[in-house]
Amino acid sequence: MTSPTGTSPPRRPPGRRPGDGGPRRLADHGAWFLVLPALLPILVLSVGPLLYGILLAFTDAQAGRTEPTEWIGALNFRDLLHDRLFWESFRIGLVWAVGVTVPQFLLALGLALLLNQNLRLRRLARALAIVPWAMPEVVVGIMWRLVYNPDAGVLNETLRDLGLGSGRDWLSGLATALPAVLVVGVWAGMPQTTVALLAGLQNTPRELHEAAAVDGAGAWRRFRTVTWPALRPVALAVTALNLIWNFNSFALVYVLTGGGPGGRTRLPMLFAYEEAFRYGQFGYAAAMGCVMVAGISIALAVFLAGRLRGGDDT
Repeated sequence: MTSPTGTSPPRRPPGRRPGDGGPRRLADHGAWFLVLPALLPILVLSVGPLLYGILLAFTDAQAGRTEPTEWIGALNFRDLLHDRLFWESFRIGLVWAVGVTVPQFLLALGLALLLNQNLRLRRLARALAIVPWAMPEVVVGIMWRLVYNPDAGVLNETLRDLGLGSGRDWLSGLATALPAVLVVGVWAGMPQTTVALLAGLQNTPRELHEAAAVDGAGAWRRFRTVTWPALRPVALAVTALNLIWNFNSFALVYVLTGGGPGGRTRLPMLFAYEEAFRYGQFGYAAAMGCVMVAGISIALAVFLAGRLRGGDDT
């Protein structure tokens, strides 16, 4: 169609609509500028070191070495496959992660259900319940070393007073070191799980509990049909996070036992730390870190897939 002057009107470019253009692009750029302050620390402090660690795993980087670092390919990973001590520490890390996360969740769930009731001094009880969470892991480790002290520790003194023996060295015994450290891990991490579960419980409508009680449902049935379905997403998230955090534990076990006795409490992070900063094998330690990240990612993906599939079925 031609205009009265005999010239054709300008055509709109394909894919463009009236109103598209400058303002929308400026808005998109403005959104990026708003996100950038939060994105930069993640890139600098998380993504950057992760990529550098992956790159370092394929080199022979060592402390105090005068020759240039060389690219050795997958040699570090090949050596890891035959490193019995590393795989033993990996097994101990899995035992530690599950052995802390499971009782931590069960105890925290019971405590959260209790703190959600209309009890006297409920606010004071909630404040006291999060005290271990507010303490640094190094302080917690020193405090529990005093509790487990074989000569003047509170635990051994209590056992002597009750006539249950003369006490023992809990952190140095081959059979007691790991269980003793597991107890500390559960105690230190339970408040965080309790707070998360308590928040989930408080978001559950009370009308549902009242309606179930009117229908004659007991406490267990109300928990199974009302409380747990509403709490499941929070429980899934906090359990997944606890598995990651517990598997990557370092400071607490380092202060308590340093990985001993005989490597019975040497978690993977402790093993990698020793290889890097005690023996100077930075490339080999970086390869350990890559294997640990891959292993926990696969295990977490399987765990989440199973839980989410179970949730869909219900």
